[in-house]
Amino acid sequence: MGVEIQESPVSDEEFAVMRAFVFEYLAASVENESEGGRMRWYPWHSAEYRHNHILNVVDLAVEIAEKEGANVDVVKVAALFHDIAKLDADQEVHAEHGARIAEEYLTSQTDSPESFIRQVSSAIENHNYDGALEDLPLETQALIEADLLDKIGANGVTLMLLRMGYEARTHLDAAEMVERVYSRGVDAAKRIHTETGKALVQRRIKRVRWFSEWLQDEVRNMTVEDEVEG
Repeated sequence: MGVEIQESPVSDEEFAVMRAFVFEYLAASVENESEGGRMRWYPWHSAEYRHNHILNVVDLAVEIAEKEGANVDVVKVAALFHDIAKLDADQEVHAEHGARIAEEYLTSQTDSPESFIRQVSSAIENHNYDGALEDLPLETQALIEADLLDKIGANGVTLMLLRMGYEARTHLDAAEMVERVYSRGVDAAKRIHTETGKALVQRRIKRVRWFSEWLQDEVRNMTVEDEVEG
């Protein structure tokens, strides 16, 4: 009886097909809004934003996995599928739903070993875990850290500024919104466990703080609340 192969290299061609599948699934979720989809007017509830977030998480998770010695293929595929159900499932269960979609896809569309599929599915299912990350497999840690990091990068800042338009705020509220991103970064830094993730989060926190200070220098009569909602 042969030994099951633990590694499952994913070719660029295979990953491109997966990427197209994920975007098509997200787009279909938006189109089905009247039938129960979660599309809202906020930009982060669009297929385009969600796909962009997913690809950012893929890049960050792969960087962490490569430098920390995790299984890069597991991390790459798990990151790609981690939010696939974000637009058609309730927030509380989107991780479990996404894990099932990934498992069904990998089982029916690829020759991936069962062990690989289990690792991918487990990472997706647990990517909202709010406990100590060091208690999790390194692959799941990489995914969670990457997900946190994208929310406090340029992507996260831009979304908060776009939210101002939706809420009919003026530019005088911009610093407050950016401060929310900064607060999230500080909170995220407390959770990130890998050395690679720690370096990335500190760099992003500094950039957000710099941008906040730049705003306050140039926008007259701007104020920042002493306590900002996280």
